[in-house]
Amino acid sequence: MMEVFLQNWIYLIGAISLFGIGLYITLTDENIFKIIVGLNIIESGTNLFMIAIAWHPKAVMPIYTATNHLVVNGKVVSADPLPQSLVLTAIVIGLGTTALALTIGVKIFEKYGTLDVRKIKEAKR
Repeated sequence: MMEVFLQNWIYLIGAISLFGIGLYITLTDENIFKIIVGLNIIESGTNLFMIAIAWHPKAVMPIYTATNHLVVNGKVVSADPLPQSLVLTAIVIGLGTTALALTIGVKIFEKYGTLDVRKIKEAKR
């Protein structure tokens, strides 16, 4: 397990960095558009993390063919397709939620004339 972690460390550090950058943007920025971008960066970091922890250097595709299998200690090592499936689903759902969030952002801009959260709160009073 530690061996796999050391081989994937660059992806794990990248994923954690993306998550941190997105979280920082989401928590510190007042612009709705930038908050949406921050949430998308968090999503990308999460997807990269899932792919990084699921990847194994010696695993092969989970499709069995006569030439496509690797036997280690008498067992065929294949990649687990579940994380890739979940990430693909998360990408599609993320696209839909981003489109919805941007649509709501446009409607907020049309109503208040700004995307700044503070100004919107003041305008509502």
